[in-house]
Amino acid sequence: MEKLYDSDVTLRSLDISDADAAVQWYTDEKVSRFCSWDAFTTKEAAVQYFLKNGITHPWHKAICVSGRAVGSVSVSPFQGKDKCRAELGYVVASEYWGKGVATRAVKMAAAAVFAEWDHLERLEAVVDVDNPASQRVVEKAGFKREGVLRKYYLLKGKPKDAVIFSILSTDLTSS
Repeated sequence: MEKLYDSDVTLRSLDISDADAAVQWYTDEKVSRFCSWDAFTTKEAAVQYFLKNGITHPWHKAICVSGRAVGSVSVSPFQGKDKCRAELGYVVASEYWGKGVATRAVKMAAAAVFAEWDHLERLEAVVDVDNPASQRVVEKAGFKREGVLRKYYLLKGKPKDAVIFSILSTDLTSS
């Protein structure tokens, strides 16, 4: 598989013009397997989800390869006493799996959000135990595996175990 150079992978704000590209990953069952949403069966349903959950999110960026949106990465901040933490999530079109796109995007997102949010100390990624590829992505991006959270969340209506990873603001400055 062709590896992409860092300069080929960029992050930018999501835009309504990304909806058509987003439909490709929102309707792909391989992509949605470990996501909270089911694969959409119509373009209209995917576009509505994208408009409601993508563009309005506080920190949600398009992952682009050579200028074309091929996925997205988001960081969801915690509130109140937990505002020093946030959770990272990402999705990449299956045709770009295994090319380093997700790892590069996660590294870029972590660096950007720590730079933008001076109150942020810890960025977490919660990954399904049955998704070793995503676990490798966050580990290669510098996140540390902390442990397994048993029956931590519901996926497609079934309780699932998850592996929690984190990266600290000090991890970026010390490397």
